[in-house]
Amino acid sequence: MSGALAGRSAVVTGASRGIGRAVAQSLAAAGARVALVARSEARLAVLADELARHGEAPLVLPCDVHDAVQVRATAERAAAAFGGVPDVLVNAAGVFALAPIDATDPDDFARAVDANLVGPFRMLHAFVGGMRARGTGHVVTIGSIADHATFPENGAYAASKFGLRGLHEVLRAELRGTGVRATLVSPGPVDTALWDAIDPDARPGFTPRAKMLRAADVADAVLYAVTAPPNVNVDLVRLTPT
Repeated sequence: MSGALAGRSAVVTGASRGIGRAVAQSLAAAGARVALVARSEARLAVLADELARHGEAPLVLPCDVHDAVQVRATAERAAAAFGGVPDVLVNAAGVFALAPIDATDPDDFARAVDANLVGPFRMLHAFVGGMRARGTGHVVTIGSIADHATFPENGAYAASKFGLRGLHEVLRAELRGTGVRATLVSPGPVDTALWDAIDPDARPGFTPRAKMLRAADVADAVLYAVTAPPNVNVDLVRLTPT
């Protein structure tokens, strides 16, 4: 298949919906062979069928990033299918909920941090060593405006996303000079299903969904970063609605 990413492979977490789905579509359209990672095998199968109609069939890898054993097995299956560690890893899986700090259940807080911060770390731990040993690769982390700005009711989400930005910066420092690149994409509000339970249109001070970024906008930023010349590292991309 032709395209800017022809001959390259990519693993995308959170690929069953929202930003992860759009990223998987974009990378596949650019010629990459994509491994789709998410908890819902049924949703992944629907996307896989769609992508197969337009190019090479993607790899479907159901996996819960909360589970270290599943993550390791997923990494092994991807490496076996691709003939080695993938060229690109995109950490797009995550959860989002709003509540004041005193109304946030500690277990819910822990689950948010595990999904948004520890889960991406598990994926990094599984793939980055192989990329470093090979001397090439690209890790893309999907952050948020909440990784550098604070908002009420955002305690769990902001804590996890600020931590994720810190993890990215440490990763970038450790990978400098290795041939492995790292990019943080931090979008403002994006119109995905994560907003369904919140209904921002009915809440003063929130961006209406019609004025939010689209998942495809974030996917375009990811594609821009991973197709930059090999001597260029796109450290950070921040996206806001116009």
